[in-house]
Amino acid sequence: MRSVVLEHEARQALEDAGVEMLAPALVATTLGEAEQAFEKLGSVPVAIKVVSRDILHKTDAGGVKLNLSTPAAVRRAFADIVENGQAYAMSHAGHAADIAGLLVTPMAPKGGIEVIIGVVRDPSYGPVLMFGLGGVLVEVLKDVVFRSLPLTEADARSMLGEIRAAQILEGVRGAQPTDKDALVRLILGISSLCVAFPEIAELDLNPVLAYPKGVGILDARILLESRSTAASSSH
Repeated sequence: MRSVVLEHEARQALEDAGVEMLAPALVATTLGEAEQAFEKLGSVPVAIKVVSRDILHKTDAGGVKLNLSTPAAVRRAFADIVENGQAYAMSHAGHAADIAGLLVTPMAPKGGIEVIIGVVRDPSYGPVLMFGLGGVLVEVLKDVVFRSLPLTEADARSMLGEIRAAQILEGVRGAQPTDKDALVRLILGISSLCVAFPEIAELDLNPVLAYPKGVGILDARILLESRSTAASSSH
């Protein structure tokens, strides 16, 4: 049996592991809290996402709203997301969703290259980390590479150069190269986290935006293996 780590909890786990998070994220459980979060973040355009163990695919459930720049837009988005999430859960699971709240975070700066970093536990090889182009491209191009954990810095750097589209990270058509050092730090941080906590069955960061300076994690998902299953699989 696997349990879902809520996104704000996943983000906190990543921060505790030393992973750099580009922007803060606040959880709102009411319309008023959503407005307060918007103001606390500086009244800049925000994204709002549903936080629920019953809704893993937020976009499919209508659980994501982007570029909200006024309190009224935030209020409408809050109501719409809750309504959409409950309708999705009823149609797919036959019961109401347990919605823990909504995550409010500033919109990411434009210009980053979308990449994906994920970890799964292979029955033969143990924990394996995947890196490649992210967003919708990961489904279309499948341009990814894999390494068994734990990783060294040399492992992480070699992964960046092994994807077919490695040249994109170097900068094409006048674009600046991405911050490879930041990507390497992120990959090594994920490696350390998953080695330290074998109960992490799956970890998925998609997309991660790689900028000329720094990286931004737009979505984080962690699934935990039950302790009894994790213990039996280690023998």
